[in-house]
Amino acid sequence: MKIQPAKFLRGKINLPGDKSISHRAAILSAMAEGETRIENFATGADCASTLDCLQSLGVEIKRKNSTIFVKGVGKTGFQKSKTALDCGNSGTTLRLLAGVLAGQNFDSVLTGDESLQKRPMRRIVEPLTEMGANIQAENNCAPLAVYGNNSLESVTYQLPVASAQVKSCILLAGLNAKGKTEVRSPPITNCELRIPNSRNHTELMLQYLGAAIEENFVETENGFVHQVLLEGDSKLTAKNLQIPSDISSAAFFIVAAACLKNSEIVLQNVGLNPTRTAIIEVLRAFGAEIDVLHQREICNETVGNLLVRRRENFASEVTSNIIGGEIIANIIDEIPILAIFGTQIENGLEIRGAQELRVKESDRIAAIVENLRKMNADVEEFPDGFLVKKSNLKGATLDSFGDHRIAMAFSIAALFAMGETEIINADCASVSFPEFFQILSQITK
Repeated sequence: MKIQPAKFLRGKINLPGDKSISHRAAILSAMAEGETRIENFATGADCASTLDCLQSLGVEIKRKNSTIFVKGVGKTGFQKSKTALDCGNSGTTLRLLAGVLAGQNFDSVLTGDESLQKRPMRRIVEPLTEMGANIQAENNCAPLAVYGNNSLESVTYQLPVASAQVKSCILLAGLNAKGKTEVRSPPITNCELRIPNSRNHTELMLQYLGAAIEENFVETENGFVHQVLLEGDSKLTAKNLQIPSDISSAAFFIVAAACLKNSEIVLQNVGLNPTRTAIIEVLRAFGAEIDVLHQREICNETVGNLLVRRRENFASEVTSNIIGGEIIANIIDEIPILAIFGTQIENGLEIRGAQELRVKESDRIAAIVENLRKMNADVEEFPDGFLVKKSNLKGATLDSFGDHRIAMAFSIAALFAMGETEIINADCASVSFPEFFQILSQITK
């Protein structure tokens, strides 16, 4: 994909459905009793992998553009797949389905592409084993052999790191466990806002579908923890679902419009779950003008329209350019585009405590640093992050490293650069956002 520099962005944008919520909508609808209509289901390859795996497990699914119809089989009505379940590039698919399959009465194998087979799975193997599951995985990586156990025991599990995927895996297994499953987050230093330190889409959807689930903030000697309690005998009842647009996808356009003079865009029906809006607060603090319009609740999720304009006096309101600590878990997917943002603001941007980026679809820290240097940016790499200074970017030939967020982030960087930029293997963006380049061309002037 070859991209030219842009003068400004202008227009209204309808984005595909939130990837995280779409995964959960498909899986929980399959575990519910009754038929569910899911609107604005994510169009990317990752969520298609979840649908394909569910169909292999005997779930009847019909697809009509971005509307999905799922005929639920109940919590234990899945059928043994005739082949290994191919999760493609989707870690969410693999980790969440591992929780579902741990409590079935048959054995399964979960695998994926070369990238997924390198990603760490010990983080789900350990808690599932505590619950009585038998999971075999060489070097704790996919393929995972899940030997089903329909008499799982509930567990109280303290997450070593904030992870919505691990938490969700345990909760999904907990739906087929005896008693009450409890998951606790790492301690939260600032508990005043009562915002979990990892995404809570699973908890909200479980509650919406009728599960007996509680969320609390509990004081411990190390600080407050976010506690989730789920009754194993919970019954899920099908209810139609509407998926908000993905704020992680919106972030690319927000950064572009916030940095290019004379830009004004409206992103419609964006998910504004408090565990996901840290990206908006960070960008605002560094000078971006972002207004929320028509905020409302849909299917337990907060949704609104975002108006983004280039502020004339684009000035930071923060005293430090360092982002780290607890907020990292809530902006982990947006860090590649934040790196690009850092090249456009005074004093640049430093990211720390983000070593999780090393084990994503690519080593995102290394990918960010390598590509920024090719574009003439002043950047320093750390084991857990990077420091990028305000830079005059130059067009270059860049590698996407087969990573959708790297491809999209550097496509936005190309808008700020002098000269043409070429992204190699840019079509990997289709993993989460097949429409990305089409929308970008429509609003770029």
